Amino acid sequence: MSTSFKTRITELFGIEYPLIQAGMRHVSQGELAAAVANAGGLGFMTAHSFASPEALRQEIEKVRTLTDKPFGVNLTILPGLNVKPEDSARVIIESGVKFVETAGGNPAKHIAAFKAEGIKVLHKCTAVRFAVKAEQLGADAVSVTGFEAAGHPGEDHVSNLVLIPAAVAKLRIPVVANGGFADGRGLVAALALGAEGVSMGTRFLMTRESAMHDNVKARYLAANERDTTLICRSIGDSTRVLKNVLVDEILALEATGHADHDRLLSLSSSQRWVEAARHGDPDAGAFAAGMAVGLMDDMPGCQELVARIMSEARQIVQQRLAAMAG
Repeated sequence: MSTSFKTRITELFGIEYPLIQAGMRHVSQGELAAAVANAGGLGFMTAHSFASPEALRQEIEKVRTLTDKPFGVNLTILPGLNVKPEDSARVIIESGVKFVETAGGNPAKHIAAFKAEGIKVLHKCTAVRFAVKAEQLGADAVSVTGFEAAGHPGEDHVSNLVLIPAAVAKLRIPVVANGGFADGRGLVAALALGAEGVSMGTRFLMTRESAMHDNVKARYLAANERDTTLICRSIGDSTRVLKNVLVDEILALEATGHADHDRLLSLSSSQRWVEAARHGDPDAGAFAAGMAVGLMDDMPGCQELVARIMSEARQIVQQRLAAMAG
């Protein structure tokens, strides 16, 4: 029995497997996106990983020297980024990028601009109501982010076991499951819940092609399923991160009930963890990490990882589930 795992997501993006490497600041650079693409998935660079629009343009061209497969760019829509989202969007359009992952804010004007250029848009959202709105705005697909996910899982704190089928029931466009996925078991589970692919951040962060410093990768590798926590819940900006010395300090500050807002934002800022990553200090930044970090015990290359996930998924469907179904 053949199991090809062709879905609306593989058709939409022209990829071999329904596996997406999520956009991650600092980590999602050209080498990683190209490696995922060459392995048969869809890799996203992250626009605000780069210091200027021209640096993003150069990285896009670099990816094209590394792969002839589909890849995309993540556009995070937030104030105060090193490069304005409008400037990154302009580079994306001018560079002929075909796929964009939007996240972080209202994507309305960007979706309209991308659609006018024939660019396919995957919008990352943390609730069914946001997914419905993204569909109304013209998104081609949504990446639904559950409570398990690294970074910002929203304030509803609903797990993907409920969130995915709830979203699928309300939408006509395809749903990608994001948060808690690391292997073939997760892929099959997501497909069973109605998703048409999975997006993985932490799992692709823990690959040889990831730009994360080896010292920090080692801390991720040592983590179990209990080694992530949420910070900044007290200010309505829940962020799932890897436990470390700095995170303990942040949680202690929040536990006082009257944390200085600016101090809290300074300790938890992406600028701080990016600098810690560059110096290889696993305790000096609040590093985003999903609960699925507890399912990972190696640091493979992307080709090996994707092949393993797909092999495991096929085995589950063709053997274990088929046997149960009689």
